[in-house]
Amino acid sequence: MNVVKLASVIGLLGFWLPALGQLQYHDTESLPLFGKINEQTESRYERLPAALKERSREPVWGLGKNTAGLYLRFKSNTTSVGLKWTVLQNRMMNHMTETGIKGFDLYSLQGSQWVFVNSARPQVNSFTNEARIIANMDTSMKEFMLYFPLYDGVVDLQIGIDSLAVIAPPSIDLPAATGPVVCYGTSIQQGGCASRPGMAHLSILSRRVNREFVNLGFSGNAKLDYEIAEIIGSREASLIVLDFMPNVNVELIEERLENFYRIVRQKAPHTTILFVETPYYPHAAFDSQIRQNTDDKNAALHAVFHQLVASGESNIHIVPALGMLGTDNEATVDGVHFTDLGFMRYADHLYPYIEKYMAK
Repeated sequence: MNVVKLASVIGLLGFWLPALGQLQYHDTESLPLFGKINEQTESRYERLPAALKERSREPVWGLGKNTAGLYLRFKSNTTSVGLKWTVLQNRMMNHMTETGIKGFDLYSLQGSQWVFVNSARPQVNSFTNEARIIANMDTSMKEFMLYFPLYDGVVDLQIGIDSLAVIAPPSIDLPAATGPVVCYGTSIQQGGCASRPGMAHLSILSRRVNREFVNLGFSGNAKLDYEIAEIIGSREASLIVLDFMPNVNVELIEERLENFYRIVRQKAPHTTILFVETPYYPHAAFDSQIRQNTDDKNAALHAVFHQLVASGESNIHIVPALGMLGTDNEATVDGVHFTDLGFMRYADHLYPYIEKYMAK
């Protein structure tokens, strides 16, 4: 391509693409962070209290460094929003998008509804990242929510706005931070394999009911660890959801579930607690051993549940798996982990229980 043609192409691009001004980047330490069980963590952007470092199993502690479920709230009158961030592991997986693993999602409050703005997609194979999320907005003051990565940690984060714009803590307390819904679970609850952070089902539900959710999902490691039971009940919650079943077997249910529950209940004597059955994954329709294993685990859950009820326990309920993912076998990426379709169906499945039992 000669110089004249190249100049012509650049000119056309300049005609169609608006010029993006230089952003001024701001530290995020002064902006409120939500989705944590408490603030006693080693660094700001992680999920488990520092006191558990020597008590938790190594994989649980490591997964606590992932920022699943965390989100920042702020307001700004900027016309553009950008991000600079550094991740902890620069993790990659063969069944989940990098935006879901280590990117960010920006939402804006429109009335009382949270509306997706755009994602900050990470650079390929890089710990450090920079992305322009949105440009050419009007200069009205807007409320924003920024979701953190689901399967990596965040070491540093800066938000870029127009040089003459302001960025400040939010004026509106939504999602409401009083009485969060505290959830314990597996890789699915952590967000595998949502295409972007805002599509994990707990994020969907949080926006739908406008209440803070705490995501204590630990990929492959929701094995009823007692120290996790202690922190589940440590924050005054409006509802507790125990969604651990895919990571345990019948023996572990029989051995640990009642004790795990009683530790939670001692810390949270009046909070309603939901137990969620193991989902019937698509291949269970074809693999008789998988189907039988699912049936056996759910039967073990019900047995412990009925023992608890018989002993006088109340404010406990079971969420059935039937209907969780629809009937077309199209809601997973690998037969187990949910796609965005699966997460939306799961959120729809859980929503009536959240709405019914969440303390108002």
